[in-house]
Amino acid sequence: MQWIKDEWNSTVTSIRETNKRHVISQVINLGLVVTSALAIWKTLMLVTGSESPVVVVLSGSMEPGFHRGDILFLNLGTAPARTGEIVVFNLDGRDVPIVHRVIKVHERTADGHLDILTKGDNNHMDDRLLYNRGQEWLHMHHIVGRAVGFLPHVGMVTIVMNDYPWLKVALIGVLGLLVVTSKE
Repeated sequence: MQWIKDEWNSTVTSIRETNKRHVISQVINLGLVVTSALAIWKTLMLVTGSESPVVVVLSGSMEPGFHRGDILFLNLGTAPARTGEIVVFNLDGRDVPIVHRVIKVHERTADGHLDILTKGDNNHMDDRLLYNRGQEWLHMHHIVGRAVGFLPHVGMVTIVMNDYPWLKVALIGVLGLLVVTSKE
């Protein structure tokens, strides 16, 4: 416990002794890092054609193919959805995207629209119970992207941060403090 107090006192002393010009420079550098991350995200959106080029699998519904915490890389493309593809879709009025496999596609030749039915690999039934009331099919405007690659378990960090929001605030605070007080 004494060690924590000593470190805290050392940090507070360091902040007090820091040159204001240095602090301003560090804050600007932090702003540049955040701006760069946003620019990279927007570039990925343009390249992949997806509003969300990277998503985290939040449930075990796609096991054994994908596990909770896997990060999926998405590409929307222009081709229509096909049976067997793993897609990420958003339902109207819901914020959380769902990662499931396309199990049926009906092409309506009269108007050119597709009716798409999905199912989680680990689920016993199709997703009609997940869809909004009265909705029996997905359409291409529901599809956010198609899975083109993944990183196993790396997204657990995101899940933990969402399950424990105080941890996210603490981590951001500590990182911000470290950036501002760094001597480089």
